[in-house]
Amino acid sequence: MSHQVRLEDHVYERIKATKRDDESFSDAVERLIGGRSLRDLRDVFDEDQVDEMREAIEAADRADRDEVRSVADRFE
Repeated sequence: MSHQVRLEDHVYERIKATKRDDESFSDAVERLIGGRSLRDLRDVFDEDQVDEMREAIEAADRADRDEVRSVADRFE
């Protein structure tokens, strides 16, 4: 069975950029979301550790967005 989902353009572009040539979009999404969630670790780390990890993830996301903008600017 299949389902339709709506994605923001930026989310679609991130999946498309990460999708391997031999993968369907479903395969790519499954690979990208596969594995354990950070929520599974909520009882393992204390609040300070969680905040530190969250900040590191957000910083990495910002750096990735900046890099994508930089590359895109070179093609304009």
